[in-house]
Amino acid sequence: MNIAIIPARSGSKGIPNKNIIDFMGKPLIYWSILNAKSAKCIDRVIVSTDSFEIAKISKFYGAEVLIRPTELASDETKTIDVLKFHSKEIVDFRNLFVLQPTSPLRKKSLIDDCYLSYIKNKSTNLATGYICKQIEFGTHLNKRRQEIEGFFYDDGSLYILPKDLIDKGIWSGNTPYLYINEKQFTYEIDDYLDLFILKQLFKQYHNDF
Repeated sequence: MNIAIIPARSGSKGIPNKNIIDFMGKPLIYWSILNAKSAKCIDRVIVSTDSFEIAKISKFYGAEVLIRPTELASDETKTIDVLKFHSKEIVDFRNLFVLQPTSPLRKKSLIDDCYLSYIKNKSTNLATGYICKQIEFGTHLNKRRQEIEGFFYDDGSLYILPKDLIDKGIWSGNTPYLYINEKQFTYEIDDYLDLFILKQLFKQYHNDF
């Protein structure tokens, strides 16, 4: 069984109640629930939260809800610790598909395409992201930007982790599949400027969602 889990705690410094702020007429978390429920490869959709309000909204849009303890809802909490905690409750699953609610711009086919890549390549886990070419000033002044190798930066749109990694508290195995996402779909919402930018991108690419 493949289960989507959307981690959505109540606390947020950049934008108060960020996970349920209005985004294109719906609470932000709605878009991740919709993405997960639309994927053919996902059997259940669960929201992990410490908030009654987030739980209520999530249930309204068709997601199951698991309540996490307050000690797993702080700024310092690691997502893998939340997954490991819920793994003991869910028990019967093969893979967890983790969707960050602050990354609402996912193409309709993204989740199923990622799962096919994950299975086909027999990967230990998967993460979506992009090649970042941010470098220290002066390091590559004699190279064109196209010649800079860069590094993979995960964008929060999707992670796939098997149960054995989660139960060990390990975020990535030895052979992860790094799924290169289209740049316009890699933005995350951390503050109000991000929110404005993603709304403009949504308007531009809404037919893809």
